[in-house]
Amino acid sequence: MKIKIVHILHAVGGVDVSLRLILANIDSDKFESIVIHGDSDKNEPFLNDKNIPIKNYPISIIRNINPSKDYKAIKEANKIIKNEKPELIHVHSAKGGVIGKIVGKMNNIPVLHTPQAYSFLSANSKFKKNVFLTLEKFLSKWNNKILASSNSEKNRALEEVGYNTDRVLLFNNSINAIDNISNLSIEKTWPDDYICSVGRPSFQKNIELMIEILHQIKQTKPNIHLVLMGVGYHAPNLGQVKSLIANYNLESNITLLEWTQREDIFNIIKNSKLYISTARYEGLPYSVIEALALGKACVVTDADGNRDLITHNTNGYVIFDENVKEFANKVDSLLKDDQKRTEFENASLEIFDKNFNIENTISSLEAIYIKERKK
Repeated sequence: MKIKIVHILHAVGGVDVSLRLILANIDSDKFESIVIHGDSDKNEPFLNDKNIPIKNYPISIIRNINPSKDYKAIKEANKIIKNEKPELIHVHSAKGGVIGKIVGKMNNIPVLHTPQAYSFLSANSKFKKNVFLTLEKFLSKWNNKILASSNSEKNRALEEVGYNTDRVLLFNNSINAIDNISNLSIEKTWPDDYICSVGRPSFQKNIELMIEILHQIKQTKPNIHLVLMGVGYHAPNLGQVKSLIANYNLESNITLLEWTQREDIFNIIKNSKLYISTARYEGLPYSVIEALALGKACVVTDADGNRDLITHNTNGYVIFDENVKEFANKVDSLLKDDQKRTEFENASLEIFDKNFNIENTISSLEAIYIKERKK
């Protein structure tokens, strides 16, 4: 008999990518996967390891807090769970976590929660952070465990939310190896020598810091160029970022790509000199994992997720305290030092294959599912 697992999530961004990678790699002869997701999510089928669409239920899950819609989503999810009778519920992100933990308790079904960056990290006020953290602590008392996407996320669950060690598990976000690089499907409007990043202008991604760093680098390297991908998706700070670019006269030093096909992203990262991230927090960022898989040296902030992927002076540099000058100096030094950059690139490939290649890691997730299911 197959083990039936229901996944609950708002299927957008990295959360959506994470689930689709799991579904495409987990053994469908052993596991039956079902997805409950937002009815406003993109209309793409969820495919299993045989490329066959799996059963999915769109319900009223939305990103922001909305008491009436959230209550409706809980009722809808509960009805589905009662009908499907899964042995395990795997919930993803903050909203999926709240809904899944409630319906799991209502039906006495074990729940695994993968936060993909805790919601309280996104709060830019102390009051909001306390509200989100209090909710996580309250829900942690029920029949659920954390399935962290990184060691940093695992530590947050233990040290801040208050889970016991036996209730916090780890499965690193992982991807398939990137073996084939397609030609660009868009016109290349940037120079051959460039650095790159993927990140929507938002509090989390802190693109304003990236612009400050670019401005600093330009003082000694006037032709520095940054290709920034993914700026058009849910980008609340896009106006501020564009204003900062104009104030620093950086229009000729940066290319903003609002929407980019995944294959184009791989091409752009692969052909860049190095990858950078200025995020304030992450779960375990797929863009940086992809940079490792493509053999890139990286310079990143000391944020959850970033520090789990980049080991300082091994496959890149980790910069503390959002130090603009230090970040700029490390980027500049790597651009000048081909030998050091190549050393970091080789290390990135080794680290990826050992820890973040889903073909090598999916068996550990299957073992967790088998152990944690309702007996």
